[in-house]
Parts: sequence; C-alpha cells; structure tokens
Amino acid sequence: MALKIIAYLYSDPLLEPPADSKVWGLEVDAVYQDLGGRQQLQQLLADCQNQGADYLLIRRLEELGNSIEEISDRLTQIEAMGVAIIATEQSYSSAQLQDAATSTKVRTDLLKLLQEINKEANSRRLRQGHARNRLKALPPPGKAPYGYRRGKDRYLLDRSTAPVVKDFFERFLIYGSLRGAVRYLEQKYGKKISVSTGRRWLTNPVYRGNLAYHNGEVLSDTHSR
Repeated sequence: MALKIIAYLYSDPLLEPPADSKVWGLEVDAVYQDLGGRQQLQQLLADCQNQGADYLLIRRLEELGNSIEEISDRLTQIEAMGVAIIATEQSYSSAQLQDAATSTKVRTDLLKLLQEINKEANSRRLRQGHARNRLKALPPPGKAPYGYRRGKDRYLLDRSTAPVVKDFFERFLIYGSLRGAVRYLEQKYGKKISVSTGRRWLTNPVYRGNLAYHNGEVLSDTHSR
C-alpha cells in the first residue's frame, strides 16, 4: 500500500511573500497552505483525523504556531493520529524520536531545537511589530533622533534641540564644510558632536521628513522637518 504524504506551508504576509507550493521537489498527495491565518492547518488536522496520513512535511516547526505552546500542542495532536512529522529545514523527525526514545542525544537535540524555536518566535514577533509600524507609517522603536521627540504616531520637532540641527544643515549648505559645521555647533551652542555624527545627520532620511526602516524601506513625508 502506498504511503500517503501531505505537506504544509505557512507564510506571514507582513514578513515574507507566499511560499511556492512546489518547494518540496517531490510528489505529495496534498499541500495545505496558509497566508497569515491558519485555516488550512485546521483543515489538515480534520483531514488527518478523518482520512489519515503517513507523513507530514513542513519546512520548520515554527509554521505550526505562534508560540512554543501552540507548536507543542499541534505536534502532539498530529503525532497522536499516527502521522510522522518531518521538518525539512531542521533536524526534527518524529519517526527518529520514536526509534530512539531512550537516546540522550536525540532528546538533547530536541531541547536545543525548541530553544531555537522560542528565540525565533520572539524575533518574529518583534519583526511583525516593526512591519505593522511600517504599514501605519509609525516611527520604528527606539529613541527619537536628536532634534525630534516621539509623538503618538510620528516624530515631532523638539523645540529646544531642533534649531541646533537646523543651524547645522544651513551652515553646511552655505559653506560645504562638514568639519566647519561641527565646529560652528560647538561655538554657538556648546553642542559637541563628532564628524561621523555630523555625517550621519546629513544622510539620515529622518531629517528630510522621511522614515527609514531596517529592511531598507523609506517612507516619504511622514513628519515635519
């Protein structure tokens, strides 16, 4: 009797494009794919319960849930139905665990994998937060650049420090000397900055009224300058 092999793909639209359903490179009986939600995962669970399957292929265990608890619950649920799970991008195979249930090394490797998954889940939540900020044109987390303060949904000019930055830019535009502009700030305001800091000011999109994110995306005209 032929083995029944199914596969599951999950992609977060905030962080990545939809996965290619042909990524497996071999013939599978069914591919379940979710984008954002996990409706197809629920369908997969129902089909396994009603129709059975021998193997479930996934890329990484993280695709089964948003937390260690969710992932562990779904691993237990799927394996309890007699479906062996193979993570193609991780060293996880439930069949291996069953064959080597008393192996200390296998259990140690699984513990390390769960720790990695927990770290990745935390990183993913942080990146999701950044992505939502981009969609709403909100400033990225962290301290506001010099000359600004954080408002509810955008950077606001700091009346006490914005004139310093404005003078720096005007001085540079008039004389074209970065070191001269740096010296000017110290002489007029007692504000000491390094030449490298001055260079970062000149190239920082924030001082042009734009927002720049870690993924390289720049949103224009998001705040006063």
